[in-house]
Amino acid sequence: MPSKTARIPAKATASKATVSKAAASKTAASKAAASKTVAASKVARTATRPAVKPAAKTALAGKAAAKSAARAGAPRVEEPKKVLTQRQGFRTNEFVVYPAHGVGQILAIEEQEIAGARLELFVINFMKDKMTLRVPTAKIANVGMRKLSEPGLVKRALETLKGRARIKRTMWSRRAQEYEAKINSGDIVAIAEVVRDLYRSESQPEQSYSERQLYEAALDRLSREIAVVQHVTETEAVKEIEGQLAKSPRRGAKAESDAETDGDADADGDDAAVADEAA
Repeated sequence: MPSKTARIPAKATASKATVSKAAASKTAASKAAASKTVAASKVARTATRPAVKPAAKTALAGKAAAKSAARAGAPRVEEPKKVLTQRQGFRTNEFVVYPAHGVGQILAIEEQEIAGARLELFVINFMKDKMTLRVPTAKIANVGMRKLSEPGLVKRALETLKGRARIKRTMWSRRAQEYEAKINSGDIVAIAEVVRDLYRSESQPEQSYSERQLYEAALDRLSREIAVVQHVTETEAVKEIEGQLAKSPRRGAKAESDAETDGDADADGDDAAVADEAA
């Protein structure tokens, strides 16, 4: 009997030990599963982080590159320029007289950056010469640019053509310089004086080559301005000028002999040489 009683507690103790071992194994298994879950979540986090960071870095790098490209000279969007229509009393599409070239038309008034400084420029077109000139608006007084002559001044210039020619008793080379200075002065009356003095009718001796060149230059300047002021063609203006010249008193024999003895002995030689070169 005592032996049976002793066996029962032993079995119970063995069963308890078995239960405790099973519980321990379950606890260990659950801990292992939990640790695996934590490890898996960590791995997932570490796996997802590198995929996000490079994309962000790429975007930032793209923005930085765009900024550097813009600073380095990428095309900038310029603001629309202001359209200038009037400066120093002159307007676009207006005809003006530029002394060195004659009558021209202002096409535009524009701004340009030259040597780091911004300048306003008149864009002047000389249609007959097929030339475009840009003149700083601040320099028009220095170059002598002016408006067209008033009708009264044009009438005075035409009256000048009917006067008697005035030829100085000086060498031709000096007179030629004076004529050229008058032509480039921009003064319409002074230009008319050159036309009057160098004009030759059919009954008078022919002009020398250099005289003819100066006469044609003065006639061209005068006819252009008269044509624009009177709203006629240049051909009509030339006819009007020649009509006024025909009314001028003809040079007599004494006047012609004086013109030949104005110290022009050297000048005649020079003109002959020029004419030979031109031929």
